[in-house]
Amino acid sequence: MHPYLGELIGTAILVLLGNGVVANVVLDNTKGHGAGWMVITMGWGMGVFVAVFCVMDISGAHINPAVTVGLAAAGEFGWDQVAGFVAAQMAGAILGAGLVFAVYRDHYKATADADAKLATFCTAPNIRNLPRNLLGEAVGTMVLAYAVLMASAPTFEHLGEGGAFEPSAKLGLGAIGALPVGLLVLAIGLSLGGTTGYAINPARDLGPRIAHALLPVPGKRDNDWGYAWVPVVGPLLGGVLAAALYRWLGGAP
Repeated sequence: MHPYLGELIGTAILVLLGNGVVANVVLDNTKGHGAGWMVITMGWGMGVFVAVFCVMDISGAHINPAVTVGLAAAGEFGWDQVAGFVAAQMAGAILGAGLVFAVYRDHYKATADADAKLATFCTAPNIRNLPRNLLGEAVGTMVLAYAVLMASAPTFEHLGEGGAFEPSAKLGLGAIGALPVGLLVLAIGLSLGGTTGYAINPARDLGPRIAHALLPVPGKRDNDWGYAWVPVVGPLLGGVLAAALYRWLGGAP
């Protein structure tokens, strides 16, 4: 399977399970209605686990443009592949959001709160302070990307052309391992997610926000485009900061 297809599938699974748990908690008349923040953060953590497990051997499971850009900025991933990876991640995020809408469509009809409906697609701050919201997204993503970079040193297991050793490991969230990266995302959500809902992933927020604009969600509100740049720029900034720290400290041990 081509790595781009792996990224599309992995990101679609991530958004399907992650936004799916939000829909289960905030939409009316669901089995999980009102279950709270612990269920949402656990759902996202396990969603990352499943997505990484499914595609880590195909693409390395970046499933996040901030991870892809951070790896490239650190010199651990080719810039020539970044655009293809990000396009696949965005397409997967839109697909995943569409699947959530299809599964929970009756509950969208039963829910009057337009803000709750938007929350099943994308993030929003509890206190709107754009510079501080940007900081929260950048810091959370920096933790994620730095952990990926510290685990990303490739192993050299086979001889390439001319007898040279070549890296056998792909770089991404899968470098940490499926369960550890799920626990990492759970920790970030529990500790740092209370301000903005911790997008920490531009595709995870922007792709579903676009889907919300395009899909016939009953009684939907506007897409809050005035805030939409924060969960895109913040995570990308966090990925670049993680790369700078990684390079300054001399890379992985």
